[in-house]
Amino acid sequence: MSLKDRLSSDFKNALKNKDSIRKNVVNMVRAAIKQSEIDNRKELNDDGVVDIITKQVKMRKDALEDFKKGNRADLIEQYEAEIDILMEYMPVQLSEDEVRQIVLDTARKEGVQDKKEMGRLMGAVMPKVKGKADGNLVRKIVESILK
Repeated sequence: MSLKDRLSSDFKNALKNKDSIRKNVVNMVRAAIKQSEIDNRKELNDDGVVDIITKQVKMRKDALEDFKKGNRADLIEQYEAEIDILMEYMPVQLSEDEVRQIVLDTARKEGVQDKKEMGRLMGAVMPKVKGKADGNLVRKIVESILK
């Protein structure tokens, strides 16, 4: 079952079960997928859907930081629940150690040793961990390795 089919099925189930948070999150993802397909005039495959979900997770994580600074417990709880729902549709996430090993292997292969070449290393690593690791985690590991 494709991710789009799974999202449609989960949307229907959320409607039946009166799960408003899941219904809203899944509907928002479905709308973002539809908008992307209209804008680009092509149907998205699972990788494209994962890209959209990744962007949605990132947006919520960024907003979550602001809500924590503002002591907005109500919004913190809601956004954490939304992130949990979105993560159900993402590929299994790599552990920090797995990401570190990928960064080390890539740095060795690319011959990157200097912090000035951080962009080149990030550019080589990100396609390998696309959808499986948070970009901020990758950046943090790359910075620690290139010190």
